Amino acid sequence: MLACRTFGVSETCFRYGPKLKAENEEIADLQVGLTDARRTWGFGLCFLHLRNVKGHPWNHKRVYP
Repeated sequence: MLACRTFGVSETCFRYGPKLKAENEEIADLQVGLTDARRTWGFGLCFLHLRNVKGHPWNHKRVYP
């Protein structure tokens, strides 16, 4: 593509589109349920609960709203 070469952008970068997973909906549902049940918990406690108590292997980048 001429425009990509002109501006020095790779075609792969230009055409990239993130792949949404069904797992993202599961994470969102768990977060909403947890924050409804524990209104005083901040992000740190919610993340630790999902990771350590519930055993989900997600890192903080996947869990962060």
